[in-house]
Amino acid sequence: MVVFAGQGDPRRSLSLLWRADAPPPTRGGPGPKPRLSVDAIVAAAVALADEEGMGALSMRAVGDRLGRTAMALYTYVPGKSELLDLMYDAVHAELPTAYPESDSGEWRAAFTAWAGEVLEFYVRHPWVLQVSQARPVLGPHEYAGLDTLVTLLRATGLEAGTLRRLVGTLFPFVRGSAQAVADARLAAAATGSSDEEWWAARSAALLELVPDFAERFPAVSGLESEGPVEPYPGEGNEGAEPVPYPEREARETFRVGLGVLLDGIEAARVGRT
Repeated sequence: MVVFAGQGDPRRSLSLLWRADAPPPTRGGPGPKPRLSVDAIVAAAVALADEEGMGALSMRAVGDRLGRTAMALYTYVPGKSELLDLMYDAVHAELPTAYPESDSGEWRAAFTAWAGEVLEFYVRHPWVLQVSQARPVLGPHEYAGLDTLVTLLRATGLEAGTLRRLVGTLFPFVRGSAQAVADARLAAAATGSSDEEWWAARSAALLELVPDFAERFPAVSGLESEGPVEPYPGEGNEGAEPVPYPEREARETFRVGLGVLLDGIEAARVGRT
């Protein structure tokens, strides 16, 4: 499911994102109920999406978490569209906005740290991956994340036009890698079978039904025979938490792919000088 941000009223959405208007007055009532606020509503919505996914998100469900009706929330947030914008921007506040490696001129180390932080951010909040980047939220924390990346890119010395295209390359790469990790974690719970069970059943059936598989797809089959897969960093360390194979593969693919992208940036820097 892909969700597009910015579907609410532009003026109201942006005023909430940037907290440009005064908060609505608190209404008194019987009993010592805790006061509602935009921040409290957003925090409850984020917790709900983190635990149950985007499909569980509704004004009623958020109200239930806060012990209020959905109607009580509308005084603070006009609707689900505006709430999604607020949630998306709020969680982006978790991302670092400075990297010491960049200050010391180590742009490659800074990029590696940035990419790792963003990957783990998406894995913590997999519902964020369902929010399309085709239309930005235009909130302060989203802009802070973008500003951080542009700052790191400027350290490469590449021209502005190239930097803009690299922004459009790096974010989708990290998001795609995070999606692979998130899907690897979700698959077993969602399907009721482990990855080992799934592959064992289908590999046996495929070999039986397509005995000439290796001849028909020699390039794919050759990857299995050209050498062992490099171990995942940290694998085999005593006391290390075991990482399931699909997630391990996704993370290793991210590491190798990021290295190739950074090699390309370095080549562009060298070619420019």
